[in-house]
Parts: sequence; structure tokens; C-alpha cells
Amino acid sequence: MPGPERDSQDRPSAAAGILRRTARAKVNLTLHVTGRRPDGYHELDSLIVFAELGDVLTFAPGEGLTLEVVGPYAAALATTCSEGADNLVLRAARALRPLCGAAPGARMTLEKRLPVAAGLGGGSADAAAALLGLAALWRLGDLPPPGLMALAAELGADVPVCLDGRPSRVGGIGERLTPVAALPPAWLVLVNPGKALATPAVFAARRGPFSAPAGSLPRLADAAALAAWLRGGTNDLEAPACGLVPEISEVLAALHRTAGCLLARMSGSGATCFGLYGDAAAARAAAAAVAAERPEWWVCDTPIARDGASHRDPV
Repeated sequence: MPGPERDSQDRPSAAAGILRRTARAKVNLTLHVTGRRPDGYHELDSLIVFAELGDVLTFAPGEGLTLEVVGPYAAALATTCSEGADNLVLRAARALRPLCGAAPGARMTLEKRLPVAAGLGGGSADAAAALLGLAALWRLGDLPPPGLMALAAELGADVPVCLDGRPSRVGGIGERLTPVAALPPAWLVLVNPGKALATPAVFAARRGPFSAPAGSLPRLADAAALAAWLRGGTNDLEAPACGLVPEISEVLAALHRTAGCLLARMSGSGATCFGLYGDAAAARAAAAAVAAERPEWWVCDTPIARDGASHRDPV
């Protein structure tokens, strides 16, 4: 099982000028589809948290903009991209560049640790990390993260919340962010059956009426209280996703069978699912049990990140 990546700050490496940032995985604990706009985009209400693991990006000075993709899931993406490529990391770099008053360059490396098209916001988190990492590399010290939100929204619906990096209620198509009060300590086991799932296909398969937003989130004493509140909500995309990828139901059943599982649910548009646990030992044991049962699945245990590290990273 991959170990959680906990280094979420921009940090200079031994080579001067190189910065490193972790693009934390996004997890939808709830996802209600509340309506549809005339332009075809769906309105959502979602409680989003971040895991203490993710893809890793490094940034170094260079001529032009280049991106190399490495890591266990690099094969799902173009492994070498030049400046004009249609890649979210490079699109983020191109969007940020005009704010520098020049055309600075960067050599970027993306270590792809998260499965692709997995409901974990990997591409959006990578784009958000690119905005923050390049703002640091290019010394845009007078441009705090709130100044990047307009750029983030242009890049994709999930990029603003990934840029913010805090547990949040997210509304609209992703543009309305409301940070939530501190959540209790809780741990996740993330499981992906090795099936990519395109978000548009899942929305197209959804049937039935729209949902009301989830109720207000009270202060919660522990992970069990969090699970009890979450059971009052749902992921409206779980049923259509299971219809498209039946293995998702197998993942959910495997998580439910583990000791200490307080809740099992799909994240985002799938196919990754999460189990919620009250302590690290229970999560670690559950991850080991699922991995032993289905060694071909991607399985990882992680605490829920309780801070918005992007707001405290040095620039």
C-alpha cells in the first residue's frame, strides 16, 4: 500500500531554487446534486475534505514551460509536455504567467501518485498546486492565494476548493466555498478498483429528482458523530456510477466488512470509495485487510487533513 505523503508545503530542496508541493487528494464526504443550470452545468452541495496524501509537484527555474510526468500513474498521462500542451498543470502556468509582467520559465515534474479519473480531484489539485508553487517560484509575494481564485475558477470547478485546501461546504458548480468549523480527528481508507470513470458519463447516467442541500453541520465531538451526520446525506452519483462500474459496489462491500468502519461511500464521481474510521490503527488494519483480499486494487489509509496548508506555505 502506498504510504501517505504528508509534505504539503513549498520547500526548497538541496538544489537552490527548487520547490516541492503536495497536491492533496480531495474527498467528497457528501455530494448532493441540487439542480441544473441552463448552460448544462449541475449545481451541487458537497462537504469536501482533503487527505494527507496526493500527487507531488516540483518546480525549478528553466527556459520556457516544461512538464515531466513520473510515478506509478504516469502512464495514464502524456509523460513529457511542452509549453502549449493541453494539461491542467501547464494551463495553470500559462494563466499565471501574465501576472509576472514577463514570461518566466519553469521546469516542472509531476509525480502522479493518485489514480487518474478516480473522483479524488487529482487534476484539479495538481492545477491548484501549480498556481501556488509557481507563485512562489516566480516570487509573486504580493499575490496571496485569494488573488489566485479567479484563475482557479477558470481552470475547473474543483480547482478553487483545492487551492483553498480547507474542509469546506461547496455549492454552485464549485465557486461557492464555505470553510467549516474544525472537524474531529478522523481517518480514511481510500480504495480504487482500477477503473477510470469519466465525470460527464456519470452525470448523464443519473436519474430521478434533484436533492435538497444537506443540513447544517454542527460541531462534532468525534469521528462517530461525523459519521452519524454524514449518514443523513448521500452521494447522488454513487448509484449511477455503480451502474457503469459494478466493481464500485464490491469496493463498498469490502470496506463495510472491515472492523471499525463507521461509514463507506463513494467519493466524487468515482470510482474511488472511502471508509471512515475513528483512529489510525483501525484505518491501518482495514487497509491491510482490503489489500490482502484484493491486491489488484489501489488501497491507502490516511488521516483527514485538518488545516489549510496552502494558507501557511512560505512564498
